[in-house]
Amino acid sequence: MKNNGIKSWPAEDRPREKLLQQGVESLSTTELLAILFQSGTRHQSVQDLSQELLAACNNNLLQLAGLSVREILQLKVKGMGPGKAIALVAALELGQRRLALRQNREKIQSSKDVAGFLQARFQFLAHEVFAVVFLNRANRVLHHEVVSEGGITGTVADPRIILKKALEHRATGLILCHNHPSGNLRPSLADEQLTQKIKQAAGYLDIQVMDHLIVSQEGYFSFADEGML
Repeated sequence: MKNNGIKSWPAEDRPREKLLQQGVESLSTTELLAILFQSGTRHQSVQDLSQELLAACNNNLLQLAGLSVREILQLKVKGMGPGKAIALVAALELGQRRLALRQNREKIQSSKDVAGFLQARFQFLAHEVFAVVFLNRANRVLHHEVVSEGGITGTVADPRIILKKALEHRATGLILCHNHPSGNLRPSLADEQLTQKIKQAAGYLDIQVMDHLIVSQEGYFSFADEGML
């Protein structure tokens, strides 16, 4: 039986040894995935499996990071079973949380300060989600959370849920965010109406809606930057 695990590679090509000797930065994305997956199949090496998975996502790690376990399995990559898919989603989520923790230490001074993180997290989703970033008086991130998930064409966010969570986290500022799977960054009339509805309701509690960001693969749109707040 052919051994397609990492142990079968020449010593100088083994990603674990390379990581120890040269540092994690020296590894390619394929090699990092190979370490995570550990083994391929009887007819396919773990490196080939990793390369095939990346190719199925246009060699875009951000696109891969936006997939659920079910969506990864739907790619029909040989050797990519539930165990490997679960491990991958968990590893990518750790990376997202690390990025979020770094973001939390920074003071939000413009839409650009938070848009990159939100775009990376939501731009490749095939359905719409509505998220909120909760800020303190110093404009530092207290918490961020997806408060609503919908279909391909839209989602509905409940201002009562958003404000309840804002009070729970003692937030004084909110940044609203949702994605557009279509790629179109322009807000719809419904987007504008919902923004004003949340802004008005938050105002009664002395909570400021500081921005509403729409993100997609094309970039992001800021209500604040466009003078729509």
